Amino acid sequence: MTEFDLSRTGKNVELLAPAGNVECLHAAVAAGADAVYLGLGDFNARRGADNFTMESLAEACDYAHLRGVAIYVALNIAILPSEIDRAVDTARKAVEAGADAVIVEDLGLAARIRREVPQVELHISTQLNTHSAAGIEAAARLGASRVTLARELSFAEIASLAEVAEGFGMTVETFAHGALCVCYSGQCLMSSLIGGRSANRGTCAQACRLPYELQSDDRSKPLPAEGAHLLSPRDFCTAEVMPQMVASGTASLKIEGRMKSATYVFSVVSVYRDILDRALAGGDARPTERQMGVLSEAFSRGFTTAYLTGDRGNEIMSYARPNNRGVLAGRVSEVKDGFVEIATQIDLNPGDVIEFWTKRGHFACPLTAASFTRDGRVRLAPDQKVGKGDRVFRVRNAAAEFADDALEPRVPVDGRVRLVLGEPARVEFSLAKGWRGARRIAAAASPSAVVSAGEAQAVFGYAGVAEGAVVESARTKPLAREDVESHIDRLGQTPFALVSLEVELSEGAGMGFSQLHHLRSDALDHLQEQLLGLYAAKRRALVEGLNARSEQNVDFEAISTVPAIGVPRRRPDRVSVVAWASNPACARAAKRAGADAVYIPILNYKRGESVLAGVRREENEQAGYPKQKVMALPTVDHDPIVGTREDACGFDVWEYVREGKRVFADSMASCVRAQAYGALVELGPHVPLTNAAALRLVEQWGVARVWLSPELTLGQIADLAEKTSIPLGLTVSGAQELMVTEHCLLMSQGPCDQNCAACRRRNVEHHLKDRKGFDFPVVTDSMGRSHLYNGVELDIVPCLPDLLAIGVSSFMVDTTLMAKDEAHAAVSRVVRALKLAFEEGRSVEKRRGTTTGHLFRGVS
Repeated sequence: MTEFDLSRTGKNVELLAPAGNVECLHAAVAAGADAVYLGLGDFNARRGADNFTMESLAEACDYAHLRGVAIYVALNIAILPSEIDRAVDTARKAVEAGADAVIVEDLGLAARIRREVPQVELHISTQLNTHSAAGIEAAARLGASRVTLARELSFAEIASLAEVAEGFGMTVETFAHGALCVCYSGQCLMSSLIGGRSANRGTCAQACRLPYELQSDDRSKPLPAEGAHLLSPRDFCTAEVMPQMVASGTASLKIEGRMKSATYVFSVVSVYRDILDRALAGGDARPTERQMGVLSEAFSRGFTTAYLTGDRGNEIMSYARPNNRGVLAGRVSEVKDGFVEIATQIDLNPGDVIEFWTKRGHFACPLTAASFTRDGRVRLAPDQKVGKGDRVFRVRNAAAEFADDALEPRVPVDGRVRLVLGEPARVEFSLAKGWRGARRIAAAASPSAVVSAGEAQAVFGYAGVAEGAVVESARTKPLAREDVESHIDRLGQTPFALVSLEVELSEGAGMGFSQLHHLRSDALDHLQEQLLGLYAAKRRALVEGLNARSEQNVDFEAISTVPAIGVPRRRPDRVSVVAWASNPACARAAKRAGADAVYIPILNYKRGESVLAGVRREENEQAGYPKQKVMALPTVDHDPIVGTREDACGFDVWEYVREGKRVFADSMASCVRAQAYGALVELGPHVPLTNAAALRLVEQWGVARVWLSPELTLGQIADLAEKTSIPLGLTVSGAQELMVTEHCLLMSQGPCDQNCAACRRRNVEHHLKDRKGFDFPVVTDSMGRSHLYNGVELDIVPCLPDLLAIGVSSFMVDTTLMAKDEAHAAVSRVVRALKLAFEEGRSVEKRRGTTTGHLFRGVS
């Protein structure tokens, strides 16, 4: 019989672990995860992981559920027009295989899953950029039960949003450990537009981890920085602030790492399991020095708590290096005759991988048995030159490697055997009293977010029972108690382990050992069936609960599947040319050139904040903005809680939203809130509307116009236009935003007082120069958030005849990086191109040195 730690915690905070493959799933469960998220071959944001098939998913669900662990399937990418039916079918099959929840970014997919697969919990991915109360409300309208919050939030904001979510019958999930994106999730187009690999499609090339130089307008030399990796943050780690994480009200702590190894998963989850349990128990939850070493060695670019405490400066960034730095192992103590000796401060072993940090860079070197002298010193001949005193780091610890066993961890059971003369033989197994997995089974199988002690206790009452033939007197040798115990305890090829066994045995009773084996197997099978059956019961309860909620917070009529419009859209009779203008000079120049309206970012409308050619200049504001304007809300808009930039800057963008007036909203949160103000909402391209189901959803919500994603091709736009009557617009010329970051990219040249209104750096042109010599302009707004732009200007103006033919009716020129004369010329060109297209069916020539983006080059 096996010994188990039967300790339990008194509160429900889920520890959510990643699994890129089956081995990682085993590692996560063995380390103590309460739930695991994983992906299938398609439709997930880590398409480079091994991932799961439908067949292996069913096996994974049974494996996890038996151990009280929930399975969440990630379908968290933007879904293209041709994929939506297949994505819904994938969700349905995942639920049939046993998935407890699906994690979704795409609005259309979310709407159809909620309507067509109601028996599954719907979790909204962090890719949907939820960082405000209005974002929680938008998720509630979709019928979600959980929202994964943006990483750019403080403890105070998490607590506030957790309370808001509770009011909608929802919970929030927050990241606890792993890689940190510099850009707000779901808003990054850098990998997509410069390499064709879309982060919003699960194929990010991590362009943010490459070297860059920050330069100002003179372009003579790079500005000073602590390293070359100016877009590379440290890794997120909350091990040292776990009590605050628990106190924030989050329901789930998420560990990132579906591209990581099983060893990484086991090491990191094990550490967090321990400190989370201690925090929940109200004890000392500080990680030990050894535990921090384990986390560092698993993978580390250096650790940060990111924005949790309100910090947003250089301490978040890993300017020096973008990859794993491991733990310090020692220094080079001697270099002689091509050999290097290391003065170690930790124990090294054959199979470890160390990395030398030299003045010329760093390189890795594996250790073998030959790397150790007889007296235990580390001595080897590296391929590259090192110097005395150079630091040495261990980036792989062979002793920590996870050893996979598909039967571990075993489910502890108590057994009872009754062999009484004249009565049927009986073998019974139930979950071992106090096993923490029982509470997890109760939580995973409960339709409510909170599991009562009674529900958890009830799971212990489930028993697997098998009865056999009537027990008779032994014909030869009677059964001995030791024989019964020995044969019942043979659970080696099962997922169970016997903790205790009660035996009631009549004197002189006899039975063949094979009969005992059959009874044991049948009883265990019965127990397993009962435990797994709890999950099916939960799915039935969810459907009943959703039917009740439909009369409260969720507008199911607004997310119903609406038949496609049968009549193909014709070329619009009325079209509009609009200009995105961040200063009065360009706005007025655009109007003189023939723009029907100008769209003004509210952050630039504020006095002293207009930006010309990417640079803030007060002389831009000698004239006012024209009357025919649409106010544009920012993509990022936090609630004004103490510690946020909105609170610090004291500027409320919502003062400019008016009932009955058009407003440009670039997030679902802004859409919901602007509609509550009575405004007529146009949705911007940062909202993932890439399929007909998504367009039908927002059309039913009353959206007046949709500005299409720059990741769509001409053919995909045509497909969408045929299936919706909502007016469609597209940016056809000008700057393309690649990133929006909470961390100000201008800080790499040195910290600042974060008084953005008085920041002199914002009065100078800045750009990031990459290793190929391309320049990426950087503009920081009045909230201190940076916007990174593509250095190659967009020009799809020559395609206006095609766009008109498929039904696009509005065309935008983004003048953010233009001077006044350039803005006038750019708008005039679009007006002229439309006239040529309408009157003669001709197009203008494409400008040299520009890009058509993804119009003819789809994303992968």
